[in-house]
Amino acid sequence: MHSTSRRHFLRLAAITAALSSSSIRAFAADRTIKIGTLKLIHGITPYFYEKFAPAGVRIEVIPFETPTDGKNAVATGTVDFGIFGLAAATLGGANGEPVVVIAAACNRGMAVVAGKDSGINSIKDLKGKKVAILPGSTQEVVILDRMAAEGLTIKDIEPIRLSFSDMAAALARGDVDAYVGAEPGPGISLANGVGRIVEYPYSTPTGSLNMVLTTSREHVDKDAELVKTLLKIHRQASEFAMKDRDAFVAMAMAKLGQQKPSIEQAAPNVELTWNIDEQFLKQANYYGSQMLAKKQIRQLPDYKTFIDASFVKALAAS
Repeated sequence: MHSTSRRHFLRLAAITAALSSSSIRAFAADRTIKIGTLKLIHGITPYFYEKFAPAGVRIEVIPFETPTDGKNAVATGTVDFGIFGLAAATLGGANGEPVVVIAAACNRGMAVVAGKDSGINSIKDLKGKKVAILPGSTQEVVILDRMAAEGLTIKDIEPIRLSFSDMAAALARGDVDAYVGAEPGPGISLANGVGRIVEYPYSTPTGSLNMVLTTSREHVDKDAELVKTLLKIHRQASEFAMKDRDAFVAMAMAKLGQQKPSIEQAAPNVELTWNIDEQFLKQANYYGSQMLAKKQIRQLPDYKTFIDASFVKALAAS
């Protein structure tokens, strides 16, 4: 066996063995794990973590308004883990920041929404319109890719910078003609009768890949037990929320302050997940190439270290 392959095999075997229940029970008691997440329905998973945390482990969830805020919190050690879009994570990796993707968090959760009476029925119809987009978000890269496929560039629209939480209200006021949003925004626009879905933009090679679970390089290198414990919790919480739709909707209502009709419109457009498979890696690499082509990053991250799938592979095998 090649020495590099052998080292990888031995590391994977060690992680798998350490993921046994006895190892999880051995995790330091009376420890608080801080996790940042976005104020979005597809960032809801951490609020279920407490249900699956080992005895003595406390979960502190810290909500962030933008993906960049979440990424910075992970990079600086303000939180132990962070859930945010692949765009912000890729930016951090490309800049050499100590941010490592250790698991998937959410697929889908995006939508291009237009005013009900705007006459916007397709991506091409966005030409000349005021379109809310959050710079630095996964949605920004995806919509630019979709527009390019339709022969449009950013110069063909009037981009308006807005946070995700402000988009539905801006559309209702008539401040924008459309927005490229994140749930529950689209669900709100549908429920209040103001908006209509132009497209769920999953037809690009990026697919429905959206948000990821990240941690710092220091935790990966020096506190693997913490990473393994959190990933087991993350998997259980993700799978529970996807199986119990009522619990998912109730938690989203409680934490996001939205009405049930809005959340029920948004929920089908959200897939909470955890695993990193070959499709994930292919989509993530393509996504990075798009960011580079659009000069949103100056270089690609080192994917051998930026995405560490060893922990989830070990978890899947345990």
